[in-house]
Amino acid sequence: MAEAASLATVRSFNRTVTQRIGVLDQEYLSRGRSLGASRLLWEIGRAGCDVRRLRARLRLDSGYLSRLLRALESEALVEVVAGSDDQRVRFARLTDHGIRELDQLDRLSDELAASMLAPLDDRRRQQLLEAVATVDRLLTAGMVTIDVADPRGDDARFCMESYFAELDSRFEDGFEQGLSTSVDYAEFAEPTGLLLIARLGDDPIGCGALKFHDGEPPDIKRMWIAPSARGLGVGRRMLSALEQQAAQRGAAVVRLETNRSLDEAIALYRSSGYVEVPAFNDEHYAHHWFQKALRTRADRSRR
Repeated sequence: MAEAASLATVRSFNRTVTQRIGVLDQEYLSRGRSLGASRLLWEIGRAGCDVRRLRARLRLDSGYLSRLLRALESEALVEVVAGSDDQRVRFARLTDHGIRELDQLDRLSDELAASMLAPLDDRRRQQLLEAVATVDRLLTAGMVTIDVADPRGDDARFCMESYFAELDSRFEDGFEQGLSTSVDYAEFAEPTGLLLIARLGDDPIGCGALKFHDGEPPDIKRMWIAPSARGLGVGRRMLSALEQQAAQRGAAVVRLETNRSLDEAIALYRSSGYVEVPAFNDEHYAHHWFQKALRTRADRSRR
């Protein structure tokens, strides 16, 4: 019954929101086109966007996206051209008419948002704003995916380089990649390792890796979450996903080391059941070494 009540609450919320923001209207904000087409204009934006990223960001079927783009092209709002760096990539950009229409949509959308707040007194207005911020954050968290990735791919390189740059800014004496262990990205490819990438839409927002050893527990390495995605619980999800990958390969224990400057990481590890142990490697930048016992598939089957 508790689950049924939860589902009913979410469905009621969905009905209220779709009605209040005009999703049911054939012409969103009275501009002669659907919400989907208007949202596409916003996503293309003044900077433009390649079609592949639009599809991934909005999670649209390629056929439906093509129909929306053709409709916007027929209104002379959008033009789709070949990419400047790769002729095979299609790039959508707003025309001058499209930019003026986007300005109109921004104005009308602001008016719609203001109309939602206007009937409320100050206390209820603040309650609504706080609730909307919470819902936005939690729904965004639910859209993050974590998958095994090629450590030599572009997304992996972006995450690793971002991770190293952050370490360089936070460590007392900076960070020099050559002094750290696991310098070669290829170490995180099967069978010697494994890399997970967290993505929000098509954008990489985090990574984490496993490094396997013969006769020893695997090490968790290169845990990083983009600053823009922190507070969404992605770090804890990434850590759990790495543990599951290790357990699926028969590991009973996982290990990791970290620097004393990374307070948030240390707090995450401790709250996730990691216990501090003597140093098990000679990582140049490590001050703390941790390990955690895992529940393997055999353990779970005995329950």
